[in-house]
Order: sequence, then structure tokens, then C-alpha cells
Amino acid sequence: MKELTGFVKGINFGGWLSQYSYDRDHLDSYITEQDFKTVSAWGLDHVRIPVDYNVFEDAEGTPTDLGFEYLDKAAAWGEKYGVNIIIDLHKTYGYSYEVLYGESGFFQSEKLQERFFKLWERIAARYGSKRDTVAFELLNEVNDKELSDTWNRIIRTAIERIRKLAPGNIILVGGYWNNSIDALHDLDLPYDDRIAYNFHCYDPFLFTHQAAYWVPQMNESFRISYPGDINEYRIKVKELDLTHIQDYTDIPDSGFDASYFEGRFRNAVKLCEERGCALYCGEYGAIGLASPEDILRWYKDINAAFVKFGIARGAWAYKKVDFGITEEKMNGVLPELVRYL
Repeated sequence: MKELTGFVKGINFGGWLSQYSYDRDHLDSYITEQDFKTVSAWGLDHVRIPVDYNVFEDAEGTPTDLGFEYLDKAAAWGEKYGVNIIIDLHKTYGYSYEVLYGESGFFQSEKLQERFFKLWERIAARYGSKRDTVAFELLNEVNDKELSDTWNRIIRTAIERIRKLAPGNIILVGGYWNNSIDALHDLDLPYDDRIAYNFHCYDPFLFTHQAAYWVPQMNESFRISYPGDINEYRIKVKELDLTHIQDYTDIPDSGFDASYFEGRFRNAVKLCEERGCALYCGEYGAIGLASPEDILRWYKDINAAFVKFGIARGAWAYKKVDFGITEEKMNGVLPELVRYL
């Protein structure tokens, strides 16, 4: 499979330019030059930086430069420490992966889609000269399968307009069901040879999202281990009424290990080989409410599959945002865990 040179092993700087406050105190302190130095020392070659439209424009769409000020710093720090960046548009006006943000109308409105295209033209004009060190991810986690045709059309138009300003930067595109690996086959063929298919992996969901407060039906006192007992997974997912996410009936009685992830990834690898593009897992991680020892075991297993197939990846997440691997609780396993990013 094609290699995603320069973006093989990375981590997400979630919560910096997305999902948190946009005030200066936060933006100046959340991520600094030291953080780029740290991830470089871990042997990572890139960071994925989620960004919201709010740091590039006001509610009416008038352009602002706040986001570029911090992305320029990130690009400079990255060049200093040999860490490339992926600019991930985590929220556009009219659409967010998270319904609680109250965004709506993007997929139904040509006007809002035009606003999206113009934002990407601004980003492309700014970083198009950095073809080997800055990559673009068009939009985070489209939800509905019914939007697939519309999303493919938007992808093509966005890439056509970006390519006029940034002919060589890598562009990452993902499918529906929150960037599910099972949706990649419904993406159109890659526009050119600088396109990569992107997916997210939080399997097994009961483990990676145990007690997650934002998941409907999830009990906030719920805990489960990894790899654990597969029979317990099957029982608990029914008790929580979460079988619509993952029911575990297709998992062997031996339960979870590296071969489970190999099975999940195999068809996507074959698809990318047939279509001549690289494969990138833009998010994978386990909630900090799980035990550090279980989280380490999970990272070892998923990493083994990434390495076997040559899948590029960016772990979620560096700090905070519920999945941060640098939180104090993780100190005992962090030196070993970073070997498996």
C-alpha cells in the first residue's frame, strides 16, 4: 500500500483551536513550542490540529486571521523540530460532528458550501507552498450515510479549488458514520495521487468510550477492561442498549487482540491498494477513565495492526479532551505507551 510519507506516526492536538475557548489566554498556553519538542522526542513525524471555522471567520463569514496566527506558529515550530502538521477542519459553519454545537444546514445549502470552499481556498493560499509539511483534512466526521453523494460532490469541488492554489499538498478525505472504515468504499476514486483515505477507530467502543458522558445510554459509572472477557462485552452492550454501535457477535470467543484490528483494517487496505492511495487513521484512542494498564494493552494491539499494514495514524489525543495520554494518571505507562503510537 502507498506510504503517507511525512505523516506516518502522529498525535492530535485536540482542544487547542477546536472544542475549547477561542480566547487568547487559552490559545497562548494550551499548545506551545515545548509540545512540538516533546512529540518530536517521542519519534513522531506529525501532529493533527483540529480547527473550527470560528478562528478563521465571524458568524457572518467575514474573514479573520486569528487561526492563521496560531497555525503559522505551529508550522514554524514543526519545521524546527521535524514535525509536520495536518490542518483538520473539525467544524464548518452549518455542520459539526457533534449535534450539541447546534450547527445545521451545510449539506442542504449551496451558500454554506460556498463559504466552506472559500475558507479552504484561504487555507490553501496560505500553506500551498508547504506541500511536504502541511496536509489538509477537508471535514471531520460526516455522520449520515444518506449524505454520501452530496459529500462526494463537495469533496471534488473543494479539491478542484484547493488544487489551483496548493497543487501538491496531501488532502485527506473520510466517509460517513463518523469516518467509519466501513464507509471508505463509498468514497469516489481519489482525485489525484496526493489524496489519502481517512478513517477513525475506537473499537471496541465499550472499552474506548466507557462511562463517556456524551454517549446516550452510557452509564457514567460503567467500567470494563481490555482485552477482557468477550462474553462480558456481549452482555453489557445489550444491558446498555448500545448494540446499534457495536454488538460483538462477530468477535471470536477468544476476544480482542492484534488480529482483531487486522481483520477490521484488511478490506480498507485492499481498497487503497486497488485505488492507489494511502490509508490514514486520523483518530484512535481510549478514554482516560479506563485503567492506564488496559489503555497501554489496547495501544499495543492496534499499533501492531497499523505497523503490519503500513497504515499512517494520529492518536487521539495529546492532552485533555477526555483521551489525553499526557494526563497525570498516565505517567506510569506513558514512556512505554509512546512506543506504540
